[in-house]
Amino acid sequence: QVQLVESGGGSVQAGGSLRLSCAASGFTGSRVLLAWFRQAPGKEREGVAALTSGLNAKYYADSVVGRFTISHDNAKNTVYLQMNSLKPEDTGMYYCAAGNPYPTNWRAAGTYNDWGQGTQVTVSS
Repeated sequence: QVQLVESGGGSVQAGGSLRLSCAASGFTGSRVLLAWFRQAPGKEREGVAALTSGLNAKYYADSVVGRFTISHDNAKNTVYLQMNSLKPEDTGMYYCAAGNPYPTNWRAAGTYNDWGQGTQVTVSS
């Protein structure tokens, strides 16, 4: 059974940084698509960044390019999201997700089979 457990959320001022972690377990394949999504109140869940474990392929939403970095530690089976230069519009619940390692649309929530419980990120101006 796949489990995804997020941590690292919190409250910061604009311009600050946070690093989110997602401990993943229960996968049977050698490769998996791991992603971070976020959802602000009253808005749809949106893909922020993704990578396929074991491949040099990373994907980012335009709004976070140059500010966020997704990475994966194979030994710890953990995916990270380093968030720098945070803006108030980055505020939301951040979710870790896992799915098909060869997506046609990494930003579509339907691509993912498993989700974590979420961790809150609040950026104040």
